[in-house]
Amino acid sequence: MIDFVGIIFANIFCNLDIPFRFTFCSTDFMPDTFKTFDTTTKRILPFILATAIFMQMLDSTILNTSLPSIAKDLNESPLNMQNAIISYVLTLAVFMPVSGFLADKFGTKKIFIFSLVVFSLGSVFCAVSQNLTHLVISRVVQGIGGSLMTPVGRLALIKTYDKNELLKALNFAIVPALIGPVLGPLVGGYMVDYLSWHWIFLINIPIGLIGIFLSLKFMPDYKSKEIKFDFKGFLIFASASLLLSIALERFGTAQNITPVLVIFICGFMMIYFYYRHAKKTENPIFPLNLFQVRTFRVGILGNLATRLGISSIPLLLPLMIQIAYGESAVISGWIVAPMALTAMFGKSYVIKILDYFGYRKTLMTNTFIIGFLICGLGISGINTNIYWFIPIIAVLGFFNSIQFTSMNTIAIADLRNFHTSSGNSLLAVNQQIAIGFGIAFGLIVLKLFENEPTLIQGNTHLAFRYTFFVVGFLTILSGFVFRRLHEKDGENMKTEH
Repeated sequence: MIDFVGIIFANIFCNLDIPFRFTFCSTDFMPDTFKTFDTTTKRILPFILATAIFMQMLDSTILNTSLPSIAKDLNESPLNMQNAIISYVLTLAVFMPVSGFLADKFGTKKIFIFSLVVFSLGSVFCAVSQNLTHLVISRVVQGIGGSLMTPVGRLALIKTYDKNELLKALNFAIVPALIGPVLGPLVGGYMVDYLSWHWIFLINIPIGLIGIFLSLKFMPDYKSKEIKFDFKGFLIFASASLLLSIALERFGTAQNITPVLVIFICGFMMIYFYYRHAKKTENPIFPLNLFQVRTFRVGILGNLATRLGISSIPLLLPLMIQIAYGESAVISGWIVAPMALTAMFGKSYVIKILDYFGYRKTLMTNTFIIGFLICGLGISGINTNIYWFIPIIAVLGFFNSIQFTSMNTIAIADLRNFHTSSGNSLLAVNQQIAIGFGIAFGLIVLKLFENEPTLIQGNTHLAFRYTFFVVGFLTILSGFVFRRLHEKDGENMKTEH
């Protein structure tokens, strides 16, 4: 059986961006700046961000299939090994909000390179760990680097490109977030079988060195002359992120759900406290007037609603193949793998589709299609060949690629320059929470059906089928959120031909 916690957080990391506030000043957004970069720099910058995302995603997902082997080598119980995952995630939650302040003060180039160095060093420390304590500490070091890599790199991208160029750049950089959760377990499984678990961390080193080399040469260095940091807001928001991360991590495996619910409620209370704080503070870490922008509101709500359905599929399908069909983790990994290939294929059509149909039609129709495809995963019976799932999951990967790019870009389409950083960061936090909710929701629905013997009559496969129907129907309903978009929304994001 594959590791619940590992897959949960592997998916939470998908499309992860980290919250920060970038104080507006004269150097924040200068149109003339765009013209100072040569074509090579603008071409390489998305690749630099993609390299960082890929390294982070690969590291997060490659660990899943390796935990039993690591536990055996370190003389630990496999159940205790989830601490190696939790420590990384909680470090991200704590250090998320401070990344923007550091980028403001020291510059995007310095902080981005620093994050790559720290993450790479953390990887080396993980590889040479002699016990679980050393591994947990090393994962904390990795988490510090990971909390800075993606947000700072994405900030540099947003500040370098005009909005009519931004969609193309982000579309390229997001590919690792789509393929990482699929390729990670496969690569990890083969490395453990043919090499050793140490190599799952050492593989980060050459990738990190490439990222450092390219950053030294091509990464722009944006700073703010005016540094204002909402420290109280940071503490409140970090606490909320920490509590919600713990609750979401425990949802899937908790025997007693009451303590989890208490932590969950405390997390939302901290969000409420932040709301009270932001109303009274002049420069909050996330300004409340962000929600006055209609496309941002719809983007936030759409991300939350849609990901409640989509996010559980990379968890539920491998589980069903292994538990209900009795196949190996490697077989389940290969069945899900086509999603990565079609996601890459879909990315080349995203821009054309959005330019032709617009964001409203694209997002509504695309969400409906994804919902029906998820329902399609529940059609086959236990005697159906498992390779039935390959064409469905392949088509799903194509439309997921369109969905994620569209939702992310429409949310920032109408933000003013001085709100772009905070808006993008808040969107990313929302994504993290939504993905966690989606995975927890999928597991809860599955458990509810499993605990109804009169309904499934001891047939675990039937419980999975019903879960896919529920999740798919929820996804179809979420498509109506995008009705609040106007036909002309996102026109300013159209690419130049």
